[in-house]
Amino acid sequence: MAENKFLYKTGLVLSGGGARGFAHVGVLKALNEAGIFPDAVAGTSAGAIAGVLYCDGYTPDEIMNIMRSRSWLEYMRPSVSKTGLLSISGVQKILKEHLRAKTFDELKIKLYVTATDFNNGKAVYFEKGDLIKTVIASASIPVIFKPVIIEGITYFDGGVLDNLPIQPLEGKCRVIIGSYVNPTGPEKNFNSLIKIAERTFLLNLSREVNSKATRFDLLIAPTELKNYPVLDPEKSEEIFRIGYETTRELLKSKEIYNKLLFKK
Repeated sequence: MAENKFLYKTGLVLSGGGARGFAHVGVLKALNEAGIFPDAVAGTSAGAIAGVLYCDGYTPDEIMNIMRSRSWLEYMRPSVSKTGLLSISGVQKILKEHLRAKTFDELKIKLYVTATDFNNGKAVYFEKGDLIKTVIASASIPVIFKPVIIEGITYFDGGVLDNLPIQPLEGKCRVIIGSYVNPTGPEKNFNSLIKIAERTFLLNLSREVNSKATRFDLLIAPTELKNYPVLDPEKSEEIFRIGYETTRELLKSKEIYNKLLFKK
């Protein structure tokens, strides 16, 4: 496909990963500092949260200020629902307070949000409609969070079927960068139902990154993130730094940097 056929210059794919999603913000900061500004974003779960704020016009530093302005206890509260152990109402409140756009069409940058249609067993890539409801659906990990109902369909976390949603950007972007925050390592502590559900979900997510890696012009996947729990935002500054420093190191390679800026 000739360059003038592409709709966008640089696409960015942001994986799910709970609190590890703060690394996405560090990735964005490092890319921006290097003169790389994505003009299309596809995100799942935590990637959808970081992505919607970025596409709404917030800088990476502003996104961090928004997300760290609340105690981690406000992100996740016990739920009385039979379909989820926790409520994600804290994140919902943050988005309601800060998002200027209410629909996808009002965003400054093109955004695709991935959620899992639980009724029909398929990944859905939203690009129109209500932003907050769709993003919360994308971030609702099964068992841990209750689902979101949109037009009669039950939606859960997009990572159930597509945690690294490159599909909406393929063929539309000259360059595609991926940010993947779900490396897995040995784990001994399984002392709660939430911990078991988290581990099960992470192991499922880890399968697809290897099969998709070659489809990216650059895939940023910090291995250090395996040491950080998915459901604990208290280490947000450290996680942000890991994403930022990993990306800066990768961009020191002239081969990688030139590929991203000058690929035909």
